[in-house]
Order: sequence, then structure tokens, then C-alpha cells
Amino acid sequence: MSTPAARSAGGLARSGRSLRTRRTGRVGLLGTVALTLVALTGCGASGGDATSASDSSAGDELSGSVTVFAAASLTGSFTDLAADFEAAHPGVSVDLNLAGSSDLATQIVEGAPADVFASADAKNMSTVVDAGLADGDPVDFATNVLEIAVPPGNPTGVRDLADLADPDLKVVVCAPAVPCGAATTTVTEAAGVELTPVSEESSVTDVLGKVTSGEADAGLVYVTDIAAAGDAVEGVPFDESAEAVNTYPIVALTDSRESDAAQAFVDYVAGPDGRAVLSAAGFGSP
Repeated sequence: MSTPAARSAGGLARSGRSLRTRRTGRVGLLGTVALTLVALTGCGASGGDATSASDSSAGDELSGSVTVFAAASLTGSFTDLAADFEAAHPGVSVDLNLAGSSDLATQIVEGAPADVFASADAKNMSTVVDAGLADGDPVDFATNVLEIAVPPGNPTGVRDLADLADPDLKVVVCAPAVPCGAATTTVTEAAGVELTPVSEESSVTDVLGKVTSGEADAGLVYVTDIAAAGDAVEGVPFDESAEAVNTYPIVALTDSRESDAAQAFVDYVAGPDGRAVLSAAGFGSP
């Protein structure tokens, strides 16, 4: 003989089964209607909407490691851009190889594994393009000009480019093969100034390092390098800098094993988010 509690439990169980059956029936009907609406909406969707959805999915599915060869003057900006890109695409890691553009171009042509090349000038980008290693046309994404870097307080009283011709000054510049060195040659010729540097460096960051370490009284670097150095140096602008505006191109490379992610990084740098970071660092628009 069943107890009242058992009868009550049995009734609740039967009631529960009945409730679930009724709910399941309603859910099934609603699901059928929803699927029908989705199918109809899909048939009426425009090609542009379908493309956007596809692009979004592709972006979410990016993965792999992207190696970016970038000019030394892009160190601060590309460090930030790489971190931002990784945050937007958690499946992708970005590895930066930062050096003088001429050295990077040579490494790429000689077979160094790289997915993206960002040069500080068109000349070194042409080296890579002419070797058939660019996947598409390079995109210009920034500009830069030279400025004189001096130690804090400007102890030698440098006022303009002509002051760097003083033989008593220890002046450091980039080697002519490097974009900042080519720009140095252009501005000094425009000003009719002949320099006798104590050293010619393979990258603009090496020039800046000589000034910050006290090994040089002045050095010709980019305005962005001085901005990034903060209180470590002071900048002395000069009129002739406008004679040598370096334009920075970027391109994905044909030997990339992560071509989708590589192109996505190029697009990110050249897009509005990348431009905002570059502008904040002092770069001009192309």
C-alpha cells in the first residue's frame, strides 16, 4: 500500500512529465518557425552582408606565428601594434625583428624566414620587390623626418644643422646605405654642410644610443626617435629636414607560411587603428 508521500511524489512526477511534454512541443514549434525565418532572411540577404560575415569569421579564425621584419625606427610603434593585433586575434603571435632597413632587406633576399617587411624607405623595399618576394604591392603607411638629437640641456649649444660641421663636436650619423643615412646625405647637401662624423651606424637606434650614452655630442635621428626617448635627449629641429621626407612602405612576403595572418597585420598597420598609434608616436601620414 503506497504512502501519501509516495502518491504525492508520483503525482509530481506525472505532472512534471506532462509539463515537459507541453513545453517541448511549444519549443519545437518555435524552433521550426525560427529556422524558417532564418532561411527566408538568408535568401533575401545581400551579397555585401554575406561577405562581411565571411570576413568576420576569417578574422576570428586567424592563427599562427607572424614574423615581422621592421625598420629600427618603428620599434616603439610596432611593439604596441603587435600587442594590439595579438589582443584582437588571440590565435596569432607576432615576432618582431627590428634593425636597419638595408640589413633587413638583405636578410630577406638571402632567405631569412619572414612574413612581413616594413621599410623606412622605398629604396630598400624595392630590393625585396625586385627579388620577387613581395606578395602584392607595398602600401605606404607613414612618413618621418630628421631632427638633431643632443644630450639633455644641449651642453654644446647646437642650434641648427650648420653647427654640426664644427670639428670640435663629436657627431654620429647613420651609414649611407641606411634610410636615415640617405636622408642625412640629402639634407646636408641641401644645406651645403659637410659633416665629419666620428662614426656611421647601421641603424638609427644605434645613433640615438651614442648620444644617450654620452659618446656623442649630437646625432641625426628621426623626430619619432627623439619623442620616444623622452627626457634622455633633446631635439633640435632644422629647416632642411623637409628636403628628406622618408616614406615607409609595408608588404606581406611570398614565402610566408601564414599568409592570411601576415596580410591581416599589414592591413591593420595601414588601417585607422595603426595610423592612430603611428600618429601618436610622431609619424606623419603618407
